Amino acid sequence: MNKDQVKGRVDQTVGKVKEAAGKLVGNEKLQGEGMAEQAKGKVQTVFGDSKEHAKDKAKKIIDSI
Repeated sequence: MNKDQVKGRVDQTVGKVKEAAGKLVGNEKLQGEGMAEQAKGKVQTVFGDSKEHAKDKAKKIIDSI
């Protein structure tokens, strides 16, 4: 697991908490911030997953040489 995967998952979790808190107190701005942070986290997680996949593929190619 790389730092982008970790950061993305943390951002998704923080976003869920913010969204839930916004719903609980009726703060639409906080709720929207939470949704945006979740989306940002998801993108960063996918980026990290892609980096990890590329690294694994490159290692397999190098190992087969």
